[in-house]
Amino acid sequence: MSLPQLIMLPGPTNVPPRVYAAMCKPMINHRGAEFHELYPRLLENAKKVFQTESDLFVLTSSGTGGVECAASNLLLPGEKILVPVGGTFGERLADAFRVYGANVVDLKVETGSAPTTDQVREALRREKDVKAVAVIYNETSTGTTVRDLPEIGKVAKENGALFIVDAISVLGGDDLPVGKWEVDVCITASQKCLATPPGLALVSVSKDAWRVIERSKPRTEYFDLIKYRKFRDEKKETPFTPAVNLFFALDEAFQMILETGMEAWIGRHKKAARAYYSAFKGMGLSFFAEERSRSNVVLAINMPPKISAKDLREKLRKKYGVVVAGGFGNLKDAIFRIGNMGIVTPREVITTVSAVEGSLHELGYPGTLGEGLRAAIPLLSDL
Repeated sequence: MSLPQLIMLPGPTNVPPRVYAAMCKPMINHRGAEFHELYPRLLENAKKVFQTESDLFVLTSSGTGGVECAASNLLLPGEKILVPVGGTFGERLADAFRVYGANVVDLKVETGSAPTTDQVREALRREKDVKAVAVIYNETSTGTTVRDLPEIGKVAKENGALFIVDAISVLGGDDLPVGKWEVDVCITASQKCLATPPGLALVSVSKDAWRVIERSKPRTEYFDLIKYRKFRDEKKETPFTPAVNLFFALDEAFQMILETGMEAWIGRHKKAARAYYSAFKGMGLSFFAEERSRSNVVLAINMPPKISAKDLREKLRKKYGVVVAGGFGNLKDAIFRIGNMGIVTPREVITTVSAVEGSLHELGYPGTLGEGLRAAIPLLSDL
């Protein structure tokens, strides 16, 4: 019997039926009246989800395209940008700015921990004339979240630097009031906590960021934000053909999120995360990220001794129909990762916890069956 898999990856994630249904609407003209009604509504709802009055743009690309959009629009060649690096996606963020000629100052952060306000302040004291600070809010490769993010933003502003946040894996799953925290450019993607299939990136742009963009002049055709603004304002359109059916899906996802309420939508991720951490701790497992910085949307769990991460993932997929991720690079066999994103209900938590517990038991792990569920269930009463 072939049943749908439960996709518990750090993206893409499970998609609600009403979002799938929205994708099946008939095709429309992306230069016509129907799109002119859809696009402004989508952007206004995006502002509510980002919690900002800044300009918002939806790009037909992966989240990485959103990062490249920021890198290609913001700085002139040779200008300095400070990027804390504590994992694979921090490295990618730094590399994106290098490709466009920025002078990238890497702030090395111990793997499994997150940058602190003091570290950023000290780096800005050492490095003169830094034009921007770019931070991975949630480092997906290590399951860490930057809990000092609002304070880091204040330090960036005090030093006259733009504040850029890669929130691809976390916006909608943890606190990020873009306006209140004075984020100049915030990037996210559709396939994570926004519960939409992959293929769209979203970028917010503050007034301070616009001043820099207009001075720098974008060095890209496809991601030219000045062009996106012109087409939005003059035509209610995008400059290039959008993924229309994904726009339908994201429009529906935003309506669903706003019906739930931002506080409640984010709160569900937090509650489910507490249940997951309690469950895996109850099984006797440990976590890769330091406690203060543990992510609510990506759990990085250390593999127990003498059990292969590959064997665990295969057992979960083939026998229980639950798909989880391994680690990156030298963490490939050291951890497994679970995405807690988008559709967050007791069903996903209970199914995933019980499948991991059963799989580990079959692979020879000595823990007592049922301990994980016993620890998780009391925390799911109001989820």
